[in-house]
Amino acid sequence: MKHITFIILSSLVTILILPIITLASITNLSALANVFNGSNQNIYLYTGPLLSSDHYAYGNCTYWVYILRAQIHQPIPNNWGNAIDWATNAERAGYLVNHNPTPGAIMQDPNAPGGLGHVAFVTQVNQRSGAWTISEMNRVGFDEVDNRVLSAQDALRYNFIHGPKS
Repeated sequence: MKHITFIILSSLVTILILPIITLASITNLSALANVFNGSNQNIYLYTGPLLSSDHYAYGNCTYWVYILRAQIHQPIPNNWGNAIDWATNAERAGYLVNHNPTPGAIMQDPNAPGGLGHVAFVTQVNQRSGAWTISEMNRVGFDEVDNRVLSAQDALRYNFIHGPKS
């Protein structure tokens, strides 16, 4: 009887703890902790519609940027690959790529941790200070969207993909 009780309790503990372990493995826990201590309250899970034309992996930064560009009627191709390749593939496709953030541009970070790069969507630029705001997915954790403000000086570290060259 003790053996059966042990098996049942072990199974219950595994069933209850496994989702927590899984979430911890795909989430930047220190960034997520900032939500609870009040320093970053703008993180949320994306629950919007799926776009059939979006061939990028759901929950990743490339998926999010594709959606946001479609929403402003400036779609991008769905074959640019991983974020690390976006600036190169955009230039090959005739898009303007530079170090100047503008609303609607795609910020590309080829040096992001993980080796696959990172992309985000520029939502606004403060004309007085040069600070710029991005919306991004999967920096904090899988399918998690957040917004950040970066300084004018930060722009030199990133590529910005604009529309097709005229």
